[in-house]
Order: sequence, then C-alpha cells, then structure tokens
Amino acid sequence: MTNSTYTAGEKETLRESLNRHRDAVLWKLEGLDDEALRRPLTPSGTSLLGLVKHLGSVEYGWFVSTFGGEVEPLWFDPYTDQDMRADQGETTEEIIAFYGRARAAADRVIAERELTDLAQPAWRDGQVSLRWVLVHMIEETARHAGHMDIVRELIDGAMGAHRPG
Repeated sequence: MTNSTYTAGEKETLRESLNRHRDAVLWKLEGLDDEALRRPLTPSGTSLLGLVKHLGSVEYGWFVSTFGGEVEPLWFDPYTDQDMRADQGETTEEIIAFYGRARAAADRVIAERELTDLAQPAWRDGQVSLRWVLVHMIEETARHAGHMDIVRELIDGAMGAHRPG
C-alpha cells in the first residue's frame, strides 16, 4: 500500500479496501491441494473454495447485475446454497477463474459509475447507491475472508488477515 492510498478520495479508498480483502481471499487458497480447498470444516459445509464461489456470485449480483451489466451464465443457482458449495462438477481452476472474472466485471462497473449512482437489485425492494454496494461488499468480503482464515487454520495452522509484506 502506498502513502497515496492513505490520502486518496472516497471511491479510491473504498476500492482499495475491497481489493485488500479480495486479495486475502485468494491468499487463503495458496499452497493447498484440491482436497483441502474443498474440505467442509463446519457443520454447514463451509469450505475455502465454496466461499470463493459465493464471493464471485455476489460480486456479479451486487455490482454487475444491479447496475445493468451482463453477468455470465451461472452453472448453479445463486439463490440456494449451491453458490457456497464446490461440488457441482467444477474444477478449482474454474472457480478461481470465475472469481477473477466477477472481480473484473465488478471493477468495470465501479470505474464507470459514480458513488451516488442508484440502481435497483432484482431481488430486493428499493434502490441502492454504488457507495452502499461498495461498503456492503467490503463487509461481505471481509466477513468471508475471516471465515476463510478460520478454515485455513483448521486445515494447516496457517493464519493471518493479509499476505505479509
């Protein structure tokens, strides 16, 4: 993080915060084999890869779909727990690439819109601003990055909020 990050405007600050948590999500996957990435370690079935799939789904939903962008065809139902599970025949590489595409699509929306722009999500009443969606997605991503930190610690003892350095 550069010093300019600490003094940037509101939109840049929000984007940087979201990106720090997004990067932490991917860092939690590093060095693990496919079995470990898919291993459910909570009674609800939470796995590292399932959380990445979910985060890709909500990036597409909140940023892209809400603000009128084109969402790629999904192979799972995002309104059920299928977006939290990595068991619909997808590979690890496919899920990680899906998350990357969702992030890129969301970043395009963020770049093209103003924080005060309003849009109507298809699944809820009332409009939301891009500012609200950015804050919501920072919360969502940080929450799940925390879950991933716990799951990763249960797998191999590794922990930490963000990649060192």
